[in-house]
Amino acid sequence: MEKRYNERRGSNNNNKHYFRRPKSCPFSENGAPAIDYKDVRTLQKFISERGKMIPSRITAVSTKKQRELATAIKRARFLGLLPYAVK
Repeated sequence: MEKRYNERRGSNNNNKHYFRRPKSCPFSENGAPAIDYKDVRTLQKFISERGKMIPSRITAVSTKKQRELATAIKRARFLGLLPYAVK
């Protein structure tokens, strides 16, 4: 019963077509750059072409650092260093 249920849901462990790499926060590693609102080049890596913040599930930023990153992006936008939106 359990095996049939998992097969229907597609969650068997024999799927060789999909490889998930282990995610690690780019700001928690040794020698990682500090999150600073004046460092526009670093902040632009976490903003889409339209000017929206990229979610942490895509960038693999930890929850604590994602909050700091969001605050830094908002400060840089307020000061005119980053755009709010791109048309």
